[in-house]
Amino acid sequence: MTPILLAFAAASPAFAAAKAKGHLVALGGVRTVPYSVEGDPAGAQANEKELRVRPLVVDGKVKDWTTGEAHDVTERSFTVRRAVRLNDALPADRTEHWVWQRGPWILIDRSSGKITALHLPDYDPGVSDVVWFRDLAAYCGLSGSGKQLYAVVAQLAARKPILNKKLGEWNVSDHPTPACGASVWQRLPLQISFSPTGGAAVSFNLIGSSAVLVEDGDAPDAVSQGDTGN
Repeated sequence: MTPILLAFAAASPAFAAAKAKGHLVALGGVRTVPYSVEGDPAGAQANEKELRVRPLVVDGKVKDWTTGEAHDVTERSFTVRRAVRLNDALPADRTEHWVWQRGPWILIDRSSGKITALHLPDYDPGVSDVVWFRDLAAYCGLSGSGKQLYAVVAQLAARKPILNKKLGEWNVSDHPTPACGASVWQRLPLQISFSPTGGAAVSFNLIGSSAVLVEDGDAPDAVSQGDTGN
C-alpha cells in the first residue's frame, strides 16, 4: 500500500474501528470479609459472619467489587451483584470504620468494559432474592410504602416490569426472613413461580413478553438478522 493510500485508510472510521483494542473484563479471586447485620441491616442474615467478594477487573484494574454468582445475559454481557465498602464511622469517632454491604445489581459489557447499575423496580435488598433467566429478573419486591409484597419480573430492556402482582400485605416485624423462597423458571411455556414464606406458591405465564435487548454498538436492524433465542 502506498503512503498516500495508507494515510487515507488510517483516517477512515472502518480502519480505526479495526485497530481499536478490545477490553479484558474478568472477575478475580474470592476474598472473605467480615460481615454482619450490624454492618448491613438490610442485607445480612442474623447468622452471617462473612461475605465472599470478588473484584471486577477491567483491563487489569479493579473497577468494583462483587458478591454472589454472575449471570451471563448474552455472550457479551453479564450481571452480578455489587459489594459496597461503606464508611460507617460516626462524626465523633476518632478512627475509620468500614463495613461491607450487599449493593445493587450491575450489568457489565465485556466488549466496551461499561458498567451499568440496574435499578430494578420495587427491589429491596432485605427482601429481594433475584433469580435470572435470559434478560429477565424474578424476585419478591416491596411497594414504595414497604407494606405490600409483590411478585416482580423485570426485563433489562423494559422501563416497566413485565410482571408486578401483589402477593399480600407485608410487615417486617410479623414476617420471617427470607420473605420468599427462590423463584423457579420454566422455559416452555415461559412461566415463573413464586413461593412467599407462609403462603401458597403462585405461578404466572409470561405471554408476549419477549423484548429486544439492545447492547451498545448494535445496529438498529441487528435483531432481524440473527437468532432471537426463542
